Amino acid sequence: MSQLRFALLNASHDDANTPRNFRREFDASLEEFAVTDGSLPPDFDYDAVVVTGSRASVYWDEPWIDGLVEWVAEATERGLPVLGVCFGHQVLAAALGGRVEDMGAYEIGYREVTHEGDSTLFAGVPERFLVFTTHSDAVVELPPDAELLAENEYGVHAFRRGHAFGVQFHPEYDAETAEEIARGKDLDDERLRAVLDGITPENYAAACEAKRIFENFCAYVRERREGREGRAPRMRERRTG
Repeated sequence: MSQLRFALLNASHDDANTPRNFRREFDASLEEFAVTDGSLPPDFDYDAVVVTGSRASVYWDEPWIDGLVEWVAEATERGLPVLGVCFGHQVLAAALGGRVEDMGAYEIGYREVTHEGDSTLFAGVPERFLVFTTHSDAVVELPPDAELLAENEYGVHAFRRGHAFGVQFHPEYDAETAEEIARGKDLDDERLRAVLDGITPENYAAACEAKRIFENFCAYVRERREGREGRAPRMRERRTG
């Protein structure tokens, strides 16, 4: 069986942690595009798409963001599986007709999230689970016909529509990335210390339970690819019979 081929739409402004973290987590070949420079895939010839986090906001008036949202919208229309993480989750929501706004607050650190029972993306993940979060924007209105998958007191943390999945938290982060991100934020000393104190081996180990979503997403994509490949011969047979 050939390896899955994903387009990695990297919106992290050249943060080296981002490709390193995603390449570690996915059992797939990742072709990376620096979307902040306007680089997008020339076609949709991939098994799936992953959209990363970013320090940008999806509602900013910047050409690269508009181009990214449009490309993701077309990818979903074509039925391509998409996984959006943090900013990518918000891009996906915007592409599908949802609404993203500034929360007027900042969620950062290891936080508890609850998902809505067993599902394709959260199969095997505890109903209440710990993850690292860092965001000040949120999906405040789900896209039409989207299914809420997970949330906490800060709002939507995961949704699905069709073959597209978004998660607000960062299941790809390791402890090194979490600390580096926290130190780079404009936090007062007390809050920074609280976040750093929470980056412990125990919390990281607990948060690793959510990494199951990467395995689940790959399994979902693989099943879809095998289904398409299985249907192709029958379709050709009907045309030539």
